[in-house]
Amino acid sequence: MAKEKTTQRPMRGPGHMRVVQKPKSMKKAFKLLLKYLAPYKLIFITVIVFASLSAVFNILGPRLLGQITNEVQLGIFSTSGINFDRIYEIVFILIVLYGLSYVFNVLQGVIVTRTTQKITKKMRSDVFDKIDKVPLKYFDQTSHGDTLSRMSNDIDLISQAVNSSITQIFTSITLLIGILVMMIIVSWQLALVALISLPISSFIMRFIMKKSQTYFRKQQKTLGALNGHIEEAFTGQQILRAYQAEDKFLNVFEQHNDDLYESAWKSQFFSGLMFPIMNFVGNLSYMLIAVFGGLLAVRRTILIGDIQSMLQYVRNFNQPLGSIAQSLTQFQSALAATERVFEFLNLEEMTPEDRTLKLKNVQGHVSFKHVKFGYEPDKEIIHDFNLDVKPGQKVAIVGPTGAGKTTLVNLLMKFYEVNEGHIEIDGVSTKELTRYEVHKLFSMVLQDTWLFHGTVKDNLKYGHPHATDEQIIEAAKTANVHHFIQSLSFGYDHELKENSSISQGQQQLLTIARAMVTDAPMLILDEATSSVDVRTEMLIQEAMDRLMKGRTTFVIAHRLSTIKNADVILVLNEGDIIEMGTHQALLDKQGFYADLYNSQFDL
Repeated sequence: MAKEKTTQRPMRGPGHMRVVQKPKSMKKAFKLLLKYLAPYKLIFITVIVFASLSAVFNILGPRLLGQITNEVQLGIFSTSGINFDRIYEIVFILIVLYGLSYVFNVLQGVIVTRTTQKITKKMRSDVFDKIDKVPLKYFDQTSHGDTLSRMSNDIDLISQAVNSSITQIFTSITLLIGILVMMIIVSWQLALVALISLPISSFIMRFIMKKSQTYFRKQQKTLGALNGHIEEAFTGQQILRAYQAEDKFLNVFEQHNDDLYESAWKSQFFSGLMFPIMNFVGNLSYMLIAVFGGLLAVRRTILIGDIQSMLQYVRNFNQPLGSIAQSLTQFQSALAATERVFEFLNLEEMTPEDRTLKLKNVQGHVSFKHVKFGYEPDKEIIHDFNLDVKPGQKVAIVGPTGAGKTTLVNLLMKFYEVNEGHIEIDGVSTKELTRYEVHKLFSMVLQDTWLFHGTVKDNLKYGHPHATDEQIIEAAKTANVHHFIQSLSFGYDHELKENSSISQGQQQLLTIARAMVTDAPMLILDEATSSVDVRTEMLIQEAMDRLMKGRTTFVIAHRLSTIKNADVILVLNEGDIIEMGTHQALLDKQGFYADLYNSQFDL
């Protein structure tokens, strides 16, 4: 085997954030979003129709109000007086129209909100499902916070845009067309005056959208980096304080925070310019209509009620323009988020497995045959590795940091696929088995404990959901943790939380009991007793000896005193097996292992 260096696997940390590519194409992002909207196209068509009807009924309002004013104006100068019956009729029609507009607006709001939540629910489910299909190397190279940001912040942005922007855009377009038609009906001369603002508004919208899109993209990228840094700061609080690294992490946080501030205020600034500028342009149109309308009224070519209608239409005409601009700005941010979400969804997945082979009555005969592997395709770190482990043997793997100990376990568990060669279990290559089948063959106790939010009982039977209470209690007794569990408030029904006052050693005992409940035919122990005191370690070692009896066990050990009774000890250094044998035989050899063992007792 070649040397395995720790630098081969990119580390997570503030200085090792995975760079998220900027969205390259709004058109491509929109097509990606349409994939999720497509199953609901009939619903969205219905929503657009309802929104459009609501807008149409609203559009007729100013025209009818203008007619009331016209009736009053004509009635004053008429011998027959004001026609109040006609006014009452118009008022009744207005009430009906505004009522229908309200009903259709509420209906489209309810429908689009429910549909949007269904879409985002599916999107979150797809992202979460994708997590199980992505190779572990992705998580080795990527900040957890960035992935979480895609599941929360980015999807929330998409939800908001779909919920409000799409219907708002179509409603505003309907308003624009309807208002334009009504203005032409009322007075084509004044309609031409009002349209002067259209090219000005279009130019402003294009300019602002182009500027703001750049900053919206950067905002989403920076937010992911910031979340990743915060997640690391929370999970590593003890280390931060122990090494007085608070200032260093704070400085990195401030840098991310400054970057987010810069991109956020600039994106919001440009998008916030929309309404003030559009209102300014609208006021110019409003003023021109008032002036030219007054001139036409003086010439008696238009009634005052028509001018009133035109003024309302001009005011309303610029409102949908601003709404479209604002919605498009929000939609741009959502498209940037869409590309980030789909960037994750389009990640290369682990090779699909359609194998149906299952091992029964596993004896635990494990063989490594000419195994070659590298975390990077062009950087092989293990080559031509051969090892034969008999059923029931206890194999200890020792060596300095970076020797390849964890890599062997990763390959054995099929967390990574070997580049060449085979790993066989009872004569069957793991290539012929699914990852799920391989994982079922092993119980694991890692140096880093992991307990989820739930009861003690739920945590203990995590790998064996159908375990009985008797099996759970027996495993806890064997792991010397039963007494501790009984001392908890609700015993085995005590709920473990993130802030539960349980020591690291007690957590390790619980994970050992969990492995015992799983009762798999083979074991992997990664310095499983590293977090307990010497007395507890002795008790656990006895329990482990009972647990390992008759089971093939692989032990990654740093405390060499815990592996004295191993059937075979593999000594790795720089990726090679440099020594192999029992504890006493290796000591008698006075080689690398003996130096490692003696160095642990040197004062």
